[in-house]
Amino acid sequence: MQIFIVFISLSFLFCLLSLFSRLIIFVGGSTFAVNETLEKVASYGLQPNMGMTILWLTTMVPQLRPLPCDQFEINECNRPTPAQFFVLLFSFGIIAVGAGFVRPCSIAFGADQLDNKENPNSKRIMESYFNWYYATIGMSTLVATTLIVYIQDAFGWQIGFGIPAILMLFSVSAFLLGSPLYIKVNASESLFIGFFQVLVAAVRKRNINLHSVNCENHYHHSPDSEIQALTNSFRCLDKACIIEDPQRDINRDGSASNPWRLCSVEQVESLKSLLRVVPIWSSNIMIQLSLNQFSFSTLQIQTMDTHIFLSDFEIPAGSFSVFMVFTLIFWIALYDGVFVPLMARHTGQQGGLSPVLRMGIGLVLSSVAMALSAITEGIRRDIAVDQKDIYPQDGPNIASVDMSAMWFVPQYVLLGLADAFNAIGLVEFLYSELPKSMSSFVVAIFTLGMAVSGFFGSLIVNVLDSVTSYGGEISWLSSNINKGHLDYYYWLFAFFNILNFLYFLIICRYNRPQGLS
Repeated sequence: MQIFIVFISLSFLFCLLSLFSRLIIFVGGSTFAVNETLEKVASYGLQPNMGMTILWLTTMVPQLRPLPCDQFEINECNRPTPAQFFVLLFSFGIIAVGAGFVRPCSIAFGADQLDNKENPNSKRIMESYFNWYYATIGMSTLVATTLIVYIQDAFGWQIGFGIPAILMLFSVSAFLLGSPLYIKVNASESLFIGFFQVLVAAVRKRNINLHSVNCENHYHHSPDSEIQALTNSFRCLDKACIIEDPQRDINRDGSASNPWRLCSVEQVESLKSLLRVVPIWSSNIMIQLSLNQFSFSTLQIQTMDTHIFLSDFEIPAGSFSVFMVFTLIFWIALYDGVFVPLMARHTGQQGGLSPVLRMGIGLVLSSVAMALSAITEGIRRDIAVDQKDIYPQDGPNIASVDMSAMWFVPQYVLLGLADAFNAIGLVEFLYSELPKSMSSFVVAIFTLGMAVSGFFGSLIVNVLDSVTSYGGEISWLSSNINKGHLDYYYWLFAFFNILNFLYFLIICRYNRPQGLS
């Protein structure tokens, strides 16, 4: 489990490192990291395949794995040697590097293939693309947690790891074969350095009074810039693009002689757009925290009847998350294929609900899901207490509670809807608000929210466990869930979600699109 946590953390880390490497060196409309050619970029796609192949080899080469345990001496299993452990971690590291560099770029690269300003239906096409991109992630997760896991259990690790390795090799090959057909956006200057240049230039010109002179005629514009005017937000940054002395500040070709003293309007607006979306982005962290509560739900479901209603078929406790994934995929198909066309027919609007409205709906659904989780857990615990299922000692609770685990399906459905509304709305919002030169930034900053939520989730659990167990009291998060109070924990999260929704409303009230200055 600890190795899995390390792998997820590395994936998030390299996703962020890929972002900064692009921002520091080159950032195209959606260029893949530092490399300017798709062939070099595809090497990042080969890295997960290499890592998966090495992981596959650990199941087939006896020297790469510990000796099997003696069936009569389960507690005397051989530990892996340092070399074997290194090979395992190395395979995870290679997979994390490749996933981290490809993940932020794939959605932006796909958007480049569809983004055509001359097409009047371009907005509708982009909205549909974002919907189905996220649905594809859900479908791949569903296949990985059901079919692949079944193959691993039924046919062994050799076949279970071999199939993903072959599929990844096939995907990279298909990507390279389509290279001549792709729209390839050229790289531009570094955004990350440009942000620092704007800040430095604004500080250097801090004594300029924007209201004392007509600065509008003294702004520096890049020759190929599509942004010709500044917005009213963060006007202190406008000073960075004011031309004080044309003879000193401008070269003959129209470029700035000192980019650390004079920036373009496009650079200033890029930094402004980033600062404007950060508050909206931060509201997504709470919903990601809510989605990370599966570990507790699994413990609860393990104490319940997991049969599907009156049938003999049982769902493993760890597989109940498929209800969330099913809901996400089903809603995206229904929304994109039915709701949006109906709305366009009756209102004349080609697009569906606005990204901000969808994000707000997702936050409300997340709050309701947490409240429902608290109510369901309260009922489950009361039944357990009535059945005297509380053990005198801490430890895993293996006794069965006379309650169907199907009561947990509604909260998974609500969380699936919340994720579908909020996550896709956020990605679409970021892509529409940020300049095209920052399109590969979208998934990276979205992934950053997931990493931050994981950190805060662990922090909340540790603090809450320490506080509620102070003075010898039983912790809310006791390992014996019938002695703890997970219902209080869920009510706390419901309260946090409500506060987060109010925070979101305040942001929307004071962070509306700005007019031109």
